[in-house]
Amino acid sequence: MDGRSCSPIQRTSPRSALPEESGTTSQGRTAADNATVRSVFVIGPDKKVKAMLTYPMSTGRNFDEVLRLLDSCQLTAKHKVATPVNWKQGEDVIIVPAVSDADAKQAYPGGWKAPKPYIRIVPQPK
Repeated sequence: MDGRSCSPIQRTSPRSALPEESGTTSQGRTAADNATVRSVFVIGPDKKVKAMLTYPMSTGRNFDEVLRLLDSCQLTAKHKVATPVNWKQGEDVIIVPAVSDADAKQAYPGGWKAPKPYIRIVPQPK
Protein backbone atom coordinates (compact mmCIF):
# COMPACT_ATOMS: atom_id res chain seq x y z
CA MET A 1 0.00 0.00 0.00
CA ASP A 2 1.48 3.35 -0.98
CA GLY A 3 0.74 6.74 0.55
CA ARG A 4 -1.44 7.81 -2.40
CA SER A 5 -4.01 5.09 -1.81
CA CYS A 6 -4.60 6.02 1.83
CA SER A 7 -7.56 8.17 2.68
CA PRO A 8 -6.71 11.40 4.50
CA ILE A 9 -7.29 11.45 8.25
CA GLN A 10 -9.12 14.39 9.70
CA ARG A 11 -7.77 15.40 13.07
CA THR A 12 -9.58 17.49 15.58
CA SER A 13 -8.38 18.38 19.02
CA PRO A 14 -10.46 16.89 21.84
CA ARG A 15 -11.36 20.34 23.06
CA SER A 16 -12.77 21.43 19.70
CA ALA A 17 -14.87 18.27 19.54
CA LEU A 18 -16.78 19.27 22.67
CA PRO A 19 -19.76 21.60 22.75
CA GLU A 20 -18.66 25.07 23.84
CA GLU A 21 -21.06 25.18 26.76
CA SER A 22 -19.98 21.87 28.30
CA GLY A 23 -17.04 23.30 30.26
CA THR A 24 -15.29 19.92 30.46
CA THR A 25 -12.15 18.51 28.90
CA SER A 26 -11.94 15.26 26.99
CA GLN A 27 -11.13 13.47 30.25
CA GLY A 28 -14.30 14.73 31.93
CA ARG A 29 -12.49 17.17 34.23
CA THR A 30 -13.55 20.73 34.86
CA ALA A 31 -11.32 23.74 35.47
CA ALA A 32 -11.99 23.33 39.20
CA ASP A 33 -10.26 19.93 39.11
CA ASN A 34 -7.00 21.48 37.92
CA ALA A 35 -5.71 22.61 41.31
CA THR A 36 -2.30 24.08 41.92
CA VAL A 37 0.39 21.92 43.52
CA ARG A 38 3.42 22.98 45.52
CA SER A 39 6.75 21.45 44.57
CA VAL A 40 10.19 21.47 46.14
CA PHE A 41 13.19 20.72 43.93
CA VAL A 42 16.62 19.82 45.33
CA ILE A 43 19.33 20.68 42.82
CA GLY A 44 22.90 19.57 43.45
CA PRO A 45 26.12 21.48 42.80
CA ASP A 46 26.39 19.55 39.53
CA LYS A 47 23.16 21.32 38.40
CA LYS A 48 21.22 18.01 38.37
CA VAL A 49 17.88 17.49 40.08
CA LYS A 50 18.49 15.23 43.07
CA ALA A 51 14.93 15.12 44.43
CA MET A 52 11.43 16.46 43.90
CA LEU A 53 8.62 16.67 46.43
CA THR A 54 5.11 17.60 45.31
CA TYR A 55 2.26 18.42 47.65
CA PRO A 56 -1.38 19.19 46.88
CA MET A 57 -2.43 22.80 47.32
CA SER A 58 -4.34 21.88 50.48
CA THR A 59 -1.25 20.43 52.21
CA GLY A 60 1.55 22.51 53.65
CA ARG A 61 5.13 21.46 53.08
CA ASN A 62 6.94 19.65 55.87
CA PHE A 63 10.21 21.54 56.34
CA ASP A 64 11.57 18.87 58.69
CA GLU A 65 11.22 16.43 55.79
CA VAL A 66 12.87 18.89 53.38
CA LEU A 67 15.84 19.28 55.75
CA ARG A 68 16.03 15.50 56.26
CA LEU A 69 16.10 15.09 52.48
CA LEU A 70 18.90 17.67 52.13
CA ASP A 71 20.95 15.96 54.87
CA SER A 72 20.48 12.59 53.16
CA CYS A 73 21.50 13.92 49.73
CA GLN A 74 24.61 15.53 51.21
CA LEU A 75 25.59 12.32 53.04
CA THR A 76 25.16 10.31 49.85
CA ALA A 77 27.27 12.75 47.82
CA LYS A 78 30.07 12.98 50.37
CA HIS A 79 30.20 9.49 51.93
CA LYS A 80 28.43 7.18 49.43
CA VAL A 81 25.82 6.03 51.92
CA ALA A 82 22.05 5.76 51.70
CA THR A 83 19.57 6.58 54.42
CA PRO A 84 16.89 4.04 55.39
CA VAL A 85 13.19 4.74 55.81
CA ASN A 86 12.37 7.19 58.62
CA TRP A 87 16.08 7.97 59.05
CA LYS A 88 16.97 10.84 61.37
CA GLN A 89 20.24 12.78 61.74
CA GLY A 90 22.78 10.69 63.70
CA GLU A 91 21.20 7.28 63.02
CA ASP A 92 22.86 4.42 61.16
CA VAL A 93 23.13 4.54 57.36
CA ILE A 94 23.69 1.98 54.60
CA ILE A 95 26.77 1.81 52.37
CA VAL A 96 25.51 2.09 48.78
CA PRO A 97 25.82 -1.11 46.72
CA ALA A 98 28.09 0.60 44.17
CA VAL A 99 30.88 0.69 46.80
CA SER A 100 32.94 -2.51 46.76
CA ASP A 101 33.77 -4.32 50.00
CA ALA A 102 37.43 -3.39 49.53
CA ASP A 103 36.58 0.33 49.23
CA ALA A 104 34.13 0.05 52.13
CA LYS A 105 36.88 -1.47 54.35
CA GLN A 106 39.06 1.57 53.65
CA ALA A 107 36.26 4.05 54.32
CA TYR A 108 34.87 2.17 57.34
CA PRO A 109 37.77 0.33 59.03
CA GLY A 110 35.54 -0.47 62.02
CA GLY A 111 33.47 -2.71 59.79
CA TRP A 112 29.71 -2.90 59.40
CA LYS A 113 26.67 -4.95 60.28
CA ALA A 114 25.36 -7.02 57.37
CA PRO A 115 21.94 -8.57 57.99
CA LYS A 116 21.91 -9.38 54.25
CA PRO A 117 24.94 -9.53 51.94
CA TYR A 118 23.75 -6.43 50.07
CA ILE A 119 22.95 -4.36 53.21
CA ARG A 120 26.00 -2.96 54.99
CA ILE A 121 25.00 -0.80 57.97
CA VAL A 122 27.43 1.69 59.51
CA PRO A 123 27.16 4.59 61.96
CA GLN A 124 26.47 7.90 60.20
CA PRO A 125 29.79 9.47 59.10
CA LYS A 126 30.63 12.86 60.58
